[in-house]
This record gives sequence, structure tokens and C-alpha cells, in this order.
Amino acid sequence: MIDQLFEFVQNHPLLVGMFLLVLIAWIIYETRSASTSGVTSAQATQLINREDAVVLDVRESKDFKAGHIAGARNIPQSSLDSRMNELEKQKSQPIIVVCKHGQSSGAVQAKLAKAGFERAFKLKGGMMQWQADGLPVVKK
Repeated sequence: MIDQLFEFVQNHPLLVGMFLLVLIAWIIYETRSASTSGVTSAQATQLINREDAVVLDVRESKDFKAGHIAGARNIPQSSLDSRMNELEKQKSQPIIVVCKHGQSSGAVQAKLAKAGFERAFKLKGGMMQWQADGLPVVKK
């Protein structure tokens, strides 16, 4: 098996080189994106309790009503640009952006940072991780 691997590498150096280049680029991207202002559920809880952080849920209304973090504000990602002024008073407070899986909240976090929100964070893993950690949700 190892002999076949070495033979493949010798016969296809360009293909193997491109694979390694893509692999390295992917690892660098994941490392950088994982460290960019993301907070765990425990860190989010501390920010909420100690620093009165604002929880901004960017999911659609029906998902929000099915279950959300207590005290969260719902501004769907699709209407964030038109409703950004609702958050002006909280510019100095920490803002935790929550989505379903923690993937789309990074784009919202970047928008908030660009708009001057000094302490915008995304919840790593989103609501799925929050619920997996056994933390409470409110249903309305």
C-alpha cells in the first residue's frame, strides 16, 4: 500500500503539490477564522451576566420563535442593513451575534465591526451548540 502511494507521488508530482497547497491554505483559513472574535457558550454566558451583553439573533422570525436565548433581540440577517440603527445605543456594549450553526454570524459580526461596534462577537456553533450544551432557551 505504501509502495503504491510513493509510486503515485512520483508519477503525479504536480497533482500532489496542488493538493498539499490547498491543504495548507485550508488549514490556515480555518485557524484564522476560528480565532476571530468567536465566543463559546460559557464565554457568552459570562458576557451576558457580567457585562450586560446584547444577544443579537440573526435567524428568521420562525426559527427565533421556536427557541432563542433569553433576552435576545431578533433582527434577521436579511434586514440587518435597514435595522442597524436599532443597535446604535449598544455600540459600547458587547454584542453576541447568534445564528443557527455559527456560520453566517461571522458576516454579521464583520458588518457590525465595520459600523463601529467595538465589541462584536459571534457565538461559536450558534444555537445548535447552545442547545447541545444544555443551556436554556425561551420559546414564544
